[in-house]
Amino acid sequence: MQILIVEDEKRLADALYQILLEQKYMADVVYNGIDALEYGLSGIYDLIILDIMIPYKDGFEVAYELRKNKIDTPILMLTAKDTVPDKVTGLNKGADDYMTKPFAPEELIARIKALTRRKGEVVLDKTSFDDFNFNASSNTLSKGTKSVHLNYKEAEILKLLLSKPDVIVSKDEIITKVWGYDSDAGSNNVEAYISFLRRKLNFINSDTEIKSIKKMGYRLEKSM
Repeated sequence: MQILIVEDEKRLADALYQILLEQKYMADVVYNGIDALEYGLSGIYDLIILDIMIPYKDGFEVAYELRKNKIDTPILMLTAKDTVPDKVTGLNKGADDYMTKPFAPEELIARIKALTRRKGEVVLDKTSFDDFNFNASSNTLSKGTKSVHLNYKEAEILKLLLSKPDVIVSKDEIITKVWGYDSDAGSNNVEAYISFLRRKLNFINSDTEIKSIKKMGYRLEKSM
């Protein structure tokens, strides 16, 4: 899952980044409203954590302009502004949830999970596809009595493929979702990790195929 953090207080932004990293989420951080709008308009994020009091454009403006441009990414406003009128304004401008500072990391993670479920994202814990099982809690791929551990990027790519089983997932989408918006990763990185995943599917004797669609991307195909 890819999350955008918009917070102008650098120490808090770093703390938020670490909290998300510990939960194995990918995150980008920006510190002002102009960058927040530019990144948010890309449409690649599963969630935006948005402060209100940020330079150039405040969080209310950013939320309003994202919704005006048909961006439906869930927005969690995380702010020190705790009055009822502030909360009402935030929700009316397009926020999906409103959380005040200081906050408990456990509550933040719970709200993130709730918001992404509302969006309809596949929230994986234990998932079966064709002839294999995937446990997202332990990043374990298994079939019958055979199992193998996936590293972080292998697991994230598999989650992305599993979340769109009937859709071709492009290399560009894999790069932005798994490596990040500003990453220098390229097609070769994606191809390498797809190769690793194929080997691990083969190791557990799965007949599921990660099909390469020329000039388009990849999708999972069930065994015949």
